[in-house]
Amino acid sequence: MPPRILIGLTGNIATGKSAVAQVLRELGAAVIDADQVSRQVVNRGEPALAAIIAKFGAGILLPDGELDRNALGQIVFNDPDKLMALEAIVHPAVHVAMTRQLAALSPDRVAVIEVIKLFESGWAEQCDQVWVTDCPPEVQAARLAHSRGMSEAEARSRVAAQNPQSEKLRRADVVIDTSGTHEQTRRQVRAAWLKIAIDSPAESAPDAGNDG
Repeated sequence: MPPRILIGLTGNIATGKSAVAQVLRELGAAVIDADQVSRQVVNRGEPALAAIIAKFGAGILLPDGELDRNALGQIVFNDPDKLMALEAIVHPAVHVAMTRQLAALSPDRVAVIEVIKLFESGWAEQCDQVWVTDCPPEVQAARLAHSRGMSEAEARSRVAAQNPQSEKLRRADVVIDTSGTHEQTRRQVRAAWLKIAIDSPAESAPDAGNDG
């Protein structure tokens, strides 16, 4: 059975999705990270990896037979057609895997799917609420430069290349401003979580009193 409530968590790169997801885990939500699932579906022996090899050749493999993500990234990074071909293989596999994980959850759970392309992939239509993380572009760039060792120019370029954050915000049910301290972010998440318990009472309501 599907979870009692499904939250779609999205937001552009370095806007704090992972931090918000961690707070939600502490509050009792079951969190499924699409990025993690996308890595799992291309492991050695998975059908999606076989399809990628058939499309791009065995040169995208490491000596142990696992996917060489750097080699594949160099192939698709500046080639939209090849990127689309890759996504046509990976995205359906991710969708199937996430659907199975959701179906395995207890029906009294609140579940969260963390998906950067929540709207583009069609997942948003299946969610009871959409939460969007947000912060100024300069904060995104600073976080990227710090966490991934990018130059300031590279980080700004990466932020600018994302789909418009404004469209995500327009369609959000909840916006979490992550530009402040972690505690400020946490308070916003907890307030939105408490509102779920108030608006959607059930025999097994979310543990609103668990502050982690």
